Amino acid sequence: MSTINSQDDEDTFKILVATDIHLGYLEKDPVRGNDTFVTFNEILDHAQKNEVDFILLGGDLFHDNKPSRKTVHSCLESLRKYCMGDRPVQFEILSDQAVNFHYSKFPWVNYQDENLNISIPVFSIHGNHDDPTGADSLCALDILSCAGLLNHFGRSTSVEKIDISPILLRKGRTKIALYGLGAIPDERLYRMFVNKQVTMLRPKEDEDSWFNLFVIHQNRSKHGATNYIPEQFLDDFINLVVWGHEHECKIAPFQNEQQRFYVSQPGSSVVTSLSPGEAVKKHIGLLHVKGKKMKMEKIALETVRTFHIEDIVLADHPDLFHPDNPNVTQAVQAFCMEKVELMLDTAERERLGNPRQPEKPIIRLRVDYAGGFEPFSVHRFSQKYMHRVANPKDIIHFFRHREQKEKKDIDLNFGKLVSRPAEGTTLRVEDLVKQYFQTAEKKVQLSLLTERGMGEAVQEFVDKEEKDAIEELVKFQLEKTQRFLKERRTDAVEEKIDEEVRKFRESRKKNTEEEDKEVREAMIRARAHRSEGDALVAASSDEDSMDIERMGTSNPSDGLSSTLSRGRGRARGRARGARGQNSTARGSSRRGRGTTSQESASGSRSSKPVSVPGKNMSILDVFRSSKTDHSSNSFQSYSEDIIDIDSDPEDTSFVPSSKINQRLPAMSSHSKRGSQSQASRGIEYESDEDDPFMSPATSRRAK
Repeated sequence: MSTINSQDDEDTFKILVATDIHLGYLEKDPVRGNDTFVTFNEILDHAQKNEVDFILLGGDLFHDNKPSRKTVHSCLESLRKYCMGDRPVQFEILSDQAVNFHYSKFPWVNYQDENLNISIPVFSIHGNHDDPTGADSLCALDILSCAGLLNHFGRSTSVEKIDISPILLRKGRTKIALYGLGAIPDERLYRMFVNKQVTMLRPKEDEDSWFNLFVIHQNRSKHGATNYIPEQFLDDFINLVVWGHEHECKIAPFQNEQQRFYVSQPGSSVVTSLSPGEAVKKHIGLLHVKGKKMKMEKIALETVRTFHIEDIVLADHPDLFHPDNPNVTQAVQAFCMEKVELMLDTAERERLGNPRQPEKPIIRLRVDYAGGFEPFSVHRFSQKYMHRVANPKDIIHFFRHREQKEKKDIDLNFGKLVSRPAEGTTLRVEDLVKQYFQTAEKKVQLSLLTERGMGEAVQEFVDKEEKDAIEELVKFQLEKTQRFLKERRTDAVEEKIDEEVRKFRESRKKNTEEEDKEVREAMIRARAHRSEGDALVAASSDEDSMDIERMGTSNPSDGLSSTLSRGRGRARGRARGARGQNSTARGSSRRGRGTTSQESASGSRSSKPVSVPGKNMSILDVFRSSKTDHSSNSFQSYSEDIIDIDSDPEDTSFVPSSKINQRLPAMSSHSKRGSQSQASRGIEYESDEDDPFMSPATSRRAK
């Protein structure tokens, strides 16, 4: 690696490099709640003291996709304190900023904004924890970007082709091409690299004179066949790769022998999983770049809570423990206490030389009790260290390795052949869904959807809180399958339909790109459905207030306005509001629960609401409906007709509906039960068709 002198000059870039800060992690914990905020302030303080040109973050600035107000406020406070000031920025941007920040409402770097006074620009990509989501595809970094405190780059909205356009920086005679790629699902990005759908654009002039710096946030270590990004996928013209997402600190640049570029893995600045990789000392990097030469200076973080982890295999101590000993559990517990005390002593010695380090350490003791041993009570053990460690509830972790059968002829090391995930590795939801359906019984196997599509939908439901993701995917796949069967003119025989559906499903599984497109379209529909639902709720509340005001002023003397004021809408709200009235009001109100009108009660029982079919019919119904004579299934429906407020309260009548839907196949039993339950309570409701303020979408929802 070419190195340079640390002496500052007008041609040297000074860049502070950090990744995976995870602001807001365990913010409600009484001991560890402020750890991330304190360390973030230390990182920014190092940037200010070293007078860096800019700060480069490799993703996961926030731990949650929707950070709390406390987390956002603390982040804004720190950035404003350390990154705003009168010190001039010494480098310039040569690239088209409208391309680099095309998704932003303010497509230019923040220090060039005439309304802001930025001394240390911050450039950051998003990670998998704070990635864009929702109908507007926004993330927490977009809030900071809109506020002018951070420059969010490396965002790609296309899943068919990714063109990474660099931010071109120049300071004196040194030129840097800064590439960035925010977090993308590893399997999708892996497939796009294989299909040559990822392109890194290069400057047209003097492309060999640029120092090419690439920031990425993906799995670096192999977690599956395609659940990581091999370094060999990256272009060989890159000089340095800053790799985020991996929490183990390996910040010293390591050269890839095949591609010849260097990789720096800064790791996280906070312990988020109790695994051995997190126990490595935490650092950030001060990168010096001059021409094509570079130097990475390690800066140890002093405010990070110390973390000690140790493994114990009980079977390796036959002189101390024997499973047949009746007191073996007490002996194991005493041995574990001794180990914990040793780790606490080590942590205390480390803290003496660093007063900025938090007082209580994080301790983890992993005990392998294979070989006939029994675990003791972890909660009782933890009570002894409540005031001495930061994580008393999970000090001890019992696990048991599976005993492998030995073969006489062939000696295989299955530990090398089968990669076992390390403790603390997060299991992905789509992997669990796929594994479930692969091992499930035949009667619960998916026959229409694919495991991949269902896994993606469940992942959206869990991580992004898209409540309609699974429902919309099922609807979308059902509609597409129905169209396929209609085009094939399949006979309405269950066996033939099942065979065609199975073939159609297998063809979709082979075409992964088409399946990704379907899932993406279903997710867009789910987000749009959620946005529409929010708008309808807001509109409904406005209509309800207008309806109550209109009805309340129609006849103030009949005493009904007080009843309506307690409701929450039209007839349904009035019916609910009437339940809270006194006995007199309940007896006289036509919408109350205890109505005295016998005609109303009998009329309600005789009414038969028309059932409305769902948007999606079953596959068999698609073919049977074409062979059914709809006219034979028509019937006369009745609907309650609420009389005007000014009329006599006892004159409640029911008239046949003038709009009889001749195309409906049959009356829904569910609708019939709902009508009977309402009639038994004596609740009367107005027809949505008579309400001029009811929108069509709300009318369908009410039905």
